Amino acid sequence: MTTNAYNPMTAKEVTRFILDKKPLFILDVRNETDYADWRIEGETVQSINIPYFDLLEGVEAAIERMPAEGQVLVVCAKEGSSKFVAEQLAETGRTDVFYLEGGMKAWSEYLEPVKVADLQGGGELYQFVRIGKGCLSYMVLSDGEAATIDTLRITDVFEQFAAEKKAEIKHTIDTHLHADHISGGRQLAEKVGATYWLPPKDAGEVTFEYAALNDANEITVGGTKIKIQALYSPGHTIGSTSFIVDDRYLLSGDILFVESIGRPDLAGLAEDWVGDLRNTLYSRYKELSEELIVLPAHFGKITELGEGGKVSARLGDLFAHNPGLNIHDEDEFRRTVTENLPQHPNSYQQIRQTNMGKIAPTADEQREMEIGPNRCAVHDK
Repeated sequence: MTTNAYNPMTAKEVTRFILDKKPLFILDVRNETDYADWRIEGETVQSINIPYFDLLEGVEAAIERMPAEGQVLVVCAKEGSSKFVAEQLAETGRTDVFYLEGGMKAWSEYLEPVKVADLQGGGELYQFVRIGKGCLSYMVLSDGEAATIDTLRITDVFEQFAAEKKAEIKHTIDTHLHADHISGGRQLAEKVGATYWLPPKDAGEVTFEYAALNDANEITVGGTKIKIQALYSPGHTIGSTSFIVDDRYLLSGDILFVESIGRPDLAGLAEDWVGDLRNTLYSRYKELSEELIVLPAHFGKITELGEGGKVSARLGDLFAHNPGLNIHDEDEFRRTVTENLPQHPNSYQQIRQTNMGKIAPTADEQREMEIGPNRCAVHDK
């Protein structure tokens, strides 16, 4: 990264600031509504919002609110406005001024691969952190084979990573029919000749062929027999399926998060699915080993990122501290997961239709549909 008067800063570089907990001051020049809805956050990130149109005649208002020293990152939706403002700041004599390359659209799509662990008998497990949207995907690697779980639509990242690991992607798997982001599982499977797996109870309206993911399915990756064992766990959707990988890791999809639990209302069937959600969390998961490491499909707050950016927690610790796992009265639980929920994810109905294969939006339309936070949890920011 260069340090001239003003320069681009990539989403990858911004991610390193956040994960390494280095201070960064952000001037976000989007409109107030967009900023309030969704912005770059981090423990060491300080940000202010001054809309672009308020800075057209001069940047003095911004300078008054900036620290005298330190790197300043200007952010907008696509890049153009932030580049203009960064240039004006540089002309006042500020140094170390940057603009976010590709804007918040690029921020929404960046994936940071984080190693979770070496697996027993060989193999590796990676988590892909979509830091700008809170989505989490996974890749299991073993003996030249790979499987991806909850694959995002930015499929080239998974292809490139598998190629670097000299592995062939044999399986792509969705834990459920997603409503907050567009799945890349089917697209990736078709491109590389892999098998695409989807829970059949979520696939009643899909328009394409898939491999039915049923309870107790075992998908083997590589010669070292790293088994991905399916565990039917309805509640977020009626087909939601968790996975136990290598007898140590519980990939919980959108049923259980580090600081919350999954919402049951995104298909419009909250009242019908409350009992399933409670049974999965309070009965079926209770039968599992407390030593399992939970790896969810989303995070809601930047504080959920641990060392290196990894999002995980021991199942026993979640039963002790996660608010959603400690609502002992059933009526209170029902009220909690059906009333006063966060607003729906942006374009969630169109995203569901896309994931069913019923509509085929363009790449730009898909990008626009996904802008914003995921909002899959009951307790959200």
